[in-house]
Amino acid sequence: MSDAMSRRTFVKALAVSAVVSSVSKPGQAEDRVGTSGVATEWSWVSGKQYSDPFNQVDVDAIISTPSGGEERVPGFWAVDSTWRVRYAPSGSGLYKIRSVCSDTGNRELHGQTFQLHVQPYSGNNPHYQHGVLKVGEDGRRFEHADGTPFFWLGDTWWMGFCKRLSWPDGFQTLAADRVRKGFTMVQIVSGLYPDMEPYDERGANEAGFPWERDFARINPAYFDMADVRIQHLADHGLAACIVGFWGYFIPRMGMDKVKKHWRYLIARWGAYPVVWCLAGEGTMPYYLSKTPKEDAEIQKHGLTELARYVRATDPHHHPITIHPPSSARQCVDDASVLDFDMLQTGHSDRQSVPNTIETINRSLAANPRMPVLIGEVCYEGIQEASRQEVQRFMFWSALLSGTAGHTYGANGIWQVNTREKPYGLSPHGHSWGGPAWDIAAALPGSGQLGMAKALLTRYKWFKLEPRPELIDPRWSKEDYWKPFAAEIPGEAIFAFTPASYTGASFRNLKPGSYRAFFFNPADGSETEIGTISPGASGSWKIAEVPIFQDWVVVLESKA
Repeated sequence: MSDAMSRRTFVKALAVSAVVSSVSKPGQAEDRVGTSGVATEWSWVSGKQYSDPFNQVDVDAIISTPSGGEERVPGFWAVDSTWRVRYAPSGSGLYKIRSVCSDTGNRELHGQTFQLHVQPYSGNNPHYQHGVLKVGEDGRRFEHADGTPFFWLGDTWWMGFCKRLSWPDGFQTLAADRVRKGFTMVQIVSGLYPDMEPYDERGANEAGFPWERDFARINPAYFDMADVRIQHLADHGLAACIVGFWGYFIPRMGMDKVKKHWRYLIARWGAYPVVWCLAGEGTMPYYLSKTPKEDAEIQKHGLTELARYVRATDPHHHPITIHPPSSARQCVDDASVLDFDMLQTGHSDRQSVPNTIETINRSLAANPRMPVLIGEVCYEGIQEASRQEVQRFMFWSALLSGTAGHTYGANGIWQVNTREKPYGLSPHGHSWGGPAWDIAAALPGSGQLGMAKALLTRYKWFKLEPRPELIDPRWSKEDYWKPFAAEIPGEAIFAFTPASYTGASFRNLKPGSYRAFFFNPADGSETEIGTISPGASGSWKIAEVPIFQDWVVVLESKA
C-alpha cells in the first residue's frame, strides 16, 4: 500500500469515529442504523472508470424522511471510484435513500436504494442533542433546530487546517483550551487562504493542498485530513464557521469552480454543526491586484450568485454570511441572500471603538432584519496593542448593543505562527508578527471573554435588550467611552462602565428591590453591593467601584 493511501486509510478511520459508514454494492438494499443529529455516512463504488471523476460525475442522495418530506443531499468524490454521502437525520424514524447520478447509465451509482433506521440521540453534546443551528424567530439570535438558544462566542483559526497546527497534538490542545474557556464557535478557512498565493507551502496540510495545480480538481486527501479536525470540533461541542475561501479567489477560479468548491464543502461538512461563511474579505481584491475596482465588482456579483447557489444546494439550510471588509450586507447586491450580518471593524486598538459601535448600530437598524455580530476586530496583541481591556470593551459594548454574540481573535493564532518558524511576510511585503499560536492562546483576553459569557448565561441572555436609557451618562457619538446598558426583562439589568468613567447612575428603573453587585470582567470575581431600591424617580447612583478599572454592574430583580 502506498504512503498516500495508507495515510488516507488512517485518517478516514479517525474521521468517521462518530459516523455510521458503509459501502453500497449493486443489488444491496440492507437496512442500516443511524442516530438522530449525528452524521451518518455511506459510500457507493463505481465499477465504471472515469478519467476525471471529480469533474465528470456528480452523485446525490434523495432522502425520504419519516414526516413525508424529501431532501436532496449532495455526495462527494472521495477517492478513485468512490463517492460518499454524509447526512445528519433531524429526528428518529425510518428514512429511505435512493442514489442519483449525473451518469444515469451507471447502475452502481444511479438508482441504488436502502433504508436507514434512525434512533434517538441519548448523549449531551448540544449540537447532536438539539439539532442544526438556525436564526431564531426574533431575527436577532441563533438557536438550534429545537429552539434551544445558541450563544456565539467565536475564535479565529483562519489557517487551522494547515499542518503548522499539528494533528492531533496542536489542534486538540487548542480546542481543549477553547472548550474550557467557554467558546462555542471556531472560524476556519477551507484551505484557500488569505495572506499567501494559492500553492504557498505554508497553506498545505499533511496531504497537500485542497486543489490540484491550476484548480484542475479537488484533492480528496486534503479534505480527509480536514475531516478529522471538523469531527473533533463537533464531538467536543464546538461548531465551525466554514469560510469557503478568501474573496479574491472568485476572479482567479471563476464561478464554475467556485460553485464546485462549495458543493464539495456542503457535501463534506453539511452534516456537521456548521454555519457557512461564503468568503473572507468578501469584496477585497487580491493585495497586488492591478484591477482592484473590476475585481471588487466581480466578487460582489459572484458572492450574490454563490449565496443563492449554496442556499439551493444545502439540504440542512445552515445560516449563510460573508466575512467582509466592513459589513456582509455590503458584499452582495441583495442583502436578503444572507442569514446574518458579520462585521469587521478595525485593528487600531481604542481608535477602532467608534467605528465598531457605529457599524453595529447601523446594521441592527438596517433591513432586512437579521442577527448581527462582529467577525473580526482588534486581534489581541496585533501591532503590539489591542490587549485584554480592549477585548473586554469590544465584547461588552457589542453584546449590550444587541449583537447575537461575539468573535474573538488573537494575533499568532489566525496565521498559526509556530515556535520554530514565524509565519513570515504577507504578499504586500509586511509581516503581522505575533507570538507562536500556543503562546497567543494563553493571552488573557480569551479567558476574560469566556468569563463574560459565563455571567450572561446564568440568565436568559437570549432575551437581552439594549436599554441605553437606563444609564446616565451613556455612550454617544460625542463620547463612546461612557457606559452601556441592557436588560433581560423581569430578570436582570447589566451596565458596562469603562475604566475612563465613574459616577454613573441608573435611571428609569421599575419600582421594587434589586440585588446589586459588581462583576470584575478581568478575573470573574464579584463584589456584593446589597439590596437596593430606586427612588421615586426610578434612579439609583452606582456605588463607588472597588478599584479604578472597567466593571459590569448587575441588578438582579428580586420580584
